[in-house]
Amino acid sequence: MNQEYIKADNWSIIEEGFDQETVKSSESLFSLGNGAMGQRANFEETYTGPTFQGSYIAGVYYPDKTRVGWWKNGYPEYFAKVLNAPNWIGIDVLINNEPLDLFTCTAVKDFRRELNMKEGWYKRSFIATLPNNGAKVQVVITRFLSLDIDEVGAINYNVSPLDQDVEVTFVPFLDSGITNEDSNWDDKFWNTTEVHSKDNRAYIQAHTMKTNFKTCTFMASELLLDGKILNVEPNAKQKETWVGHTYTQKVKQGGVITLHKFGGYTVSRNHKADALVEAANSVLDQVSQLGFNALLEKQKEAWAAIWQMSDITIEGDEKAQQGIRFNIFQLNQTYLGTDPKLNIGPKGFTGEKYGGSTYWDTEAYCIPFYMATKNQNVARNLLRYRYEHLEKAIENAQKLGFNNGAALYPMVTMNGEECHNEWEITFEEIHRNGAIAFAIYNYYRYTGDYSYIPEMGLEVLIGIARFWHQRANYSEAKNKYVILGVTGPNEYENNVNNNWYTNYLAKWCIEYTVKQLHKVKDGYPDDYERIVGHTRLTSNEIDKWEEVAKGMYFPYSEKYGVYLQQDGFLDKELITVDKLDKMERPINQKWSWDRILRSPYIKQADVLQCFYFFEDHFSQEMLEKHFDFYEPFTVHESSLSPCVHSIQAAKLDRMDQAYQFYLRTSRLDLDDYNKEVEEGLHITSMAGTWMSIVEGFGGLRIIDDKLSFNPRIPNKWKSYSFKINFRNRIIKVTVSASGTKFKLDGHEQMSIRYKGKRLELNPGEEISV
Repeated sequence: MNQEYIKADNWSIIEEGFDQETVKSSESLFSLGNGAMGQRANFEETYTGPTFQGSYIAGVYYPDKTRVGWWKNGYPEYFAKVLNAPNWIGIDVLINNEPLDLFTCTAVKDFRRELNMKEGWYKRSFIATLPNNGAKVQVVITRFLSLDIDEVGAINYNVSPLDQDVEVTFVPFLDSGITNEDSNWDDKFWNTTEVHSKDNRAYIQAHTMKTNFKTCTFMASELLLDGKILNVEPNAKQKETWVGHTYTQKVKQGGVITLHKFGGYTVSRNHKADALVEAANSVLDQVSQLGFNALLEKQKEAWAAIWQMSDITIEGDEKAQQGIRFNIFQLNQTYLGTDPKLNIGPKGFTGEKYGGSTYWDTEAYCIPFYMATKNQNVARNLLRYRYEHLEKAIENAQKLGFNNGAALYPMVTMNGEECHNEWEITFEEIHRNGAIAFAIYNYYRYTGDYSYIPEMGLEVLIGIARFWHQRANYSEAKNKYVILGVTGPNEYENNVNNNWYTNYLAKWCIEYTVKQLHKVKDGYPDDYERIVGHTRLTSNEIDKWEEVAKGMYFPYSEKYGVYLQQDGFLDKELITVDKLDKMERPINQKWSWDRILRSPYIKQADVLQCFYFFEDHFSQEMLEKHFDFYEPFTVHESSLSPCVHSIQAAKLDRMDQAYQFYLRTSRLDLDDYNKEVEEGLHITSMAGTWMSIVEGFGGLRIIDDKLSFNPRIPNKWKSYSFKINFRNRIIKVTVSASGTKFKLDGHEQMSIRYKGKRLELNPGEEISV
């Protein structure tokens, strides 16, 4: 049974009623981020019940020594931990000297949370009765992380006594004595070097162990009574890793006492290490001059600008509308493209599971969203990130015995080094190399910007092609080149031979690289000479690559008429998912790993992932046959699975099935399909939700260098609309049961295809077809 406590709403995520059992889930669902930092929706005041506290700073990590596999040659030495950063949101609240704690209160009524996605703020309100003194207070808290000044967040904390006059004490504090929920050896991740306070401001300077990221966590507060600022000096207290300011004020029944707290981080990634307090004061000066309300208005304006381009509207289906906006909102909270040294972590700023900031998810799922909803430089930055890590990818391959500049990009990384601690992922899930090459192809196909390839991309492609050439070996028995001992996208099969998706990617990567070599040689001779000289590439080596590509083996079943996921797939007991007892789902939480590996069950699209990437290589009939064969064995226990199946079901005109897959991907976290949302959200798969609508229902493709649409609409929807930024021209698409409308912004005419027919769009005009 999926969770159903989140209220349906077009623009907000809403929870009504306090339930201790859902606190940790809600901490994930109501998370905030601004691209530079983020935090789970922990209570500001004390909460002694089960909770998962988490605040995170983009790009800051710790190399936690791996617990398993370290004795194996070539095994990664550490698993990069996304660090729980010093806590700046904390505000202890006392009513008549008794702590406010929702876990111990006699009663908690009218509890409500709202994450307003349209305007980018989070609000929590309740009426609480304290257990000892019996005082009843109404509390309303509003919090946001500024997009304009991305080193700061703001909290407005209101307390109003309802049944008596009370004394309210606020203790806003900073705390660097925190630990990670996820830790291998319970190491100390942070070292606090200085704690100090001045007037209404406080600072904690700390650095990460080993990686030595220097940070200043800061805060400033002001007190208001019935809306008027009180000029009071706080009583400051500090400990080794903690500093707090105490404000005490008598409040009459019906009055309102308010604490404004501004806080955040300055980091040595962006400032001189010895000037972090100075940088913090500069930020606090800015926000203090603006004040909470003016900063909130700027927040609303910034989010309005984001939604202007990235919003998808759905008419007639509130849950579907809420789902897609939640996904788009979280993607924009996680990554805005302003820092080319950052990437898109699978949990973003919502949890610590998985570690690392970069998976193949970025190239396979996220780049299309950012290409279409942002300036193309955002996607280019994501590709540049991989180019900057090329030397590390070559080192990663060298550790495994590859040479001559062969590059194996990491499955998980923070700085280009592999930092995953499961052998079947680290050594075997090598298809991530292919996703990076595909992203280079996809970027050029979409943006028309070929300059990336001669400037950076071709060197990446050469390293990847060298890896595939060396990773394949010739089989005399098959008279073909094979790739042994791999894990495909379906992680429920480890150490298999000839995963069809991996073999197909290897062949395509080599052929695409050779094609780009010829193109760069003809059109960019200076870049070609530079690259060939640097990589020492020879025509003889290229010939050997092509021999592997031409002779690649692909497992195939004559009986079923399908490509086999891997050599031994038909040796399994082929019992479809619908025959499984629902009490045994999800199998990754109910079965032993041994049982999973021997089963036919597929965690996510594998063969079908290839049909998604390269659908123009296969006929509609082939897609249908493979979809019908593999989907019945797919348990969709990866967040990356439903979106691909939704797109393909829509292409097959199976709209009821496509719609169900869309609901699953868009509400994966809101409805907690996989029973794990309390660990954090599935950020990267949220880009797949966007693809489900734009590429699935909207039928968006790039054909012969032009946008092409073949739209469909689910039966429950009256209409839907989205915008696409294609080569710096913005087109709005609106689809209803009666037809499709296109509207082009800008100054240049544009031709597109609609159901195979050419359409000419003129700027400012709306065409209905």
